[in-house]
Amino acid sequence: MNQTESRDVDDAGFDVLSFIADFRRYILLFGIIFIAVFALILVPLVTQPPKYTASASVMIDPRSVNATPGEAVVSDLPADTATIDTEVEILKSSALAERVMTDLKLEQDPEFNPYIGERKKFLGFIGSDGPAKTAATADETDARRQVIINKILKQVAIKRQGATRVINIRFTSLSPAKATNIADAWARLYLVQQREARMSTTRDASNWLDSRLTELRSQVETAERAVQQYKIANNLMSSQGATLTEQEISNLNTQMASVRLDEAAAAARLATARRQLATGSSGDDVGEALNSGVVHSLRTQSAEVSRKVAELESRYGPRHPEILKAKREKEDIDKQIRDEISRIISNLEAQVQVQRQRRSALDQSVNETRGTLAGNNRAQVRLDELERDAMAARTIYNSYLERFKETSSQEGNNRADARIVATAKRPTTPSEPRIPLAIALAFCGALGAATTVVMSRRALDRTITTSGEVELHLAQPYLAGLPLLNTSLDKAAARMDPSQYLIEKPLSVFAEGFRSLKTSLIYGRSGERAQVIAVTSALPGEGKTTASICLAQVIAMAGQSVVVVDCDLRRKSLNKFIGHKVEQGLLEVLAGMATIDDVVVDGPGGKVKLLPLAQDTDTTKDVFGSLVMDYLIHRLRRRYDIVILDTAPVLPVVDTRVLARKADVVAMLVRWRKTPREAARSALQILIDSQAPLSGVALSQIDVHKQAKYAYGEGAFYYEEYKDYYMQ
Repeated sequence: MNQTESRDVDDAGFDVLSFIADFRRYILLFGIIFIAVFALILVPLVTQPPKYTASASVMIDPRSVNATPGEAVVSDLPADTATIDTEVEILKSSALAERVMTDLKLEQDPEFNPYIGERKKFLGFIGSDGPAKTAATADETDARRQVIINKILKQVAIKRQGATRVINIRFTSLSPAKATNIADAWARLYLVQQREARMSTTRDASNWLDSRLTELRSQVETAERAVQQYKIANNLMSSQGATLTEQEISNLNTQMASVRLDEAAAAARLATARRQLATGSSGDDVGEALNSGVVHSLRTQSAEVSRKVAELESRYGPRHPEILKAKREKEDIDKQIRDEISRIISNLEAQVQVQRQRRSALDQSVNETRGTLAGNNRAQVRLDELERDAMAARTIYNSYLERFKETSSQEGNNRADARIVATAKRPTTPSEPRIPLAIALAFCGALGAATTVVMSRRALDRTITTSGEVELHLAQPYLAGLPLLNTSLDKAAARMDPSQYLIEKPLSVFAEGFRSLKTSLIYGRSGERAQVIAVTSALPGEGKTTASICLAQVIAMAGQSVVVVDCDLRRKSLNKFIGHKVEQGLLEVLAGMATIDDVVVDGPGGKVKLLPLAQDTDTTKDVFGSLVMDYLIHRLRRRYDIVILDTAPVLPVVDTRVLARKADVVAMLVRWRKTPREAARSALQILIDSQAPLSGVALSQIDVHKQAKYAYGEGAFYYEEYKDYYMQ
């Protein structure tokens, strides 16, 4: 690709010139599609009844006023983008639309309910002027209800206002009052829905907490019952923070200490008394005796009797009966004192013994109680575990109970997370139809549709149109463009013979095409001048025989001798240019039955020589691959300046593959906008595989007027500019 071409192709590989050429090529198709689609889009848009749009606004309000103690069951909405976008989607929901429909009875409005015109009852609220034909099933009822909801949703537009927390609710209706009412109702019912959602959530939380409290209460009772039963079973009953066993052992220790003191005191008193008696004391000085009231009374009596005895002795003699009586009385008292002291000593011994027995009994009780306490301590481990479980259950129960009280107090204190910041104003001018927008939409739609059709038509076009396509799709040099005669002259001259027209109009555009072909073929090969030219095509009907005759006529008009050899054994196309029946021809020459002079005839104008095929002769022999054919071509070279071989089509006939190698150059004709690219490529590949000296491709039967539309950027594009240069 050269620099000029590279400038016409953008970075994405888009060929601007090709696009312009395609646009010009299909301009009529483009115009028809554009006008049709433009009308189809614009007419319904501009003829629809006027509609009015009302707008209300709500704002997501993150501020909260909590009049009740404790944390709210449902937290306030955060004011982030995701949350606000979520609320926008909630405003667009079918549930809210259904609530609006029910609140405003929109199901009874023909604007939203397309079934009102039917003579049947629908959903129990649409009446008719006649009895219902058939009761709607539940599925039909739900389906129709959803149709109404969808129609309502189509007429509402919910959009967040920029990056704010404000959400606009726009509703479009045939009536301005209806649009206002529905927009306001949409905002109002959105807040109601929020409050109901909060209340429902709080109520559900309260119900769940209540049921949970019942379970926890049962768990607490079970845990505490297990603690008490375990205490009873393991004798772990307590009072004032200590178990009864601990209290008992404490009391026993206290008693033991007291008994030990009492025993020590009694033993000390007994030992003292015994020491005093052992030193010769009569026991009067024993501490217990001194403290005894009986001993004290007897001693008082003894002293009184002693005084009496002393008094009597002073008056009477020692043997006086009164004195003897008093002495016996004194002895009796002293004996009582001694007996009493003996009893005291014996009592001290008894007290010591009692204290020892008490200490022994207390020791046994302490040992037994300590054994019980050891067992209690082992059982205390399990008791502690049970008490911890009971305490944990009680703690959880108390926390749930507190939360239940807080939640219950919040049931009637729920507020919405949004507030209405602007109510809808009644519109005074219709919002639809918007004529400028309708025109723009129609234009864009028509442009897109027309462009799509043109590009689809272009994609389906598999023919060759321009020289650029020859080089692009066939990878061969472009030789020339051969016009279709009736497109290059007036209608009256369209019936002329092409070769005769060349003679009469040698400076016409028709003649110029063949002169270009002659130049490309004869002088195209570097350093060599072609003498034998083979003209072929991929398929029949591509004008190769006419092209061969016209090419020969142009060469003859230049003063060179030229002969056209008919090599199409099946069609014998040259015969139509001869005014009589051909009796002998090429096959007879090859068979030695005739000479060249016998079969060569004059062509149109008398300057071109034709070597035809006899009309009534056929052969199945490979005549073109024989040495005789080589010799014939050699002889023709010596006799004529130029030899043109009018061969058969490449694809259906194999003869051309053999004959093409005998020519100096081979020109393949491709019919303009007719021959498929694939067929042309297949024929070219056959020639290349046959090692034919392929010179290039020429487009035949070109409509020069239409070509100007297709060949943008090429010479043919400017045909209208230079057509007057040629003689018609």
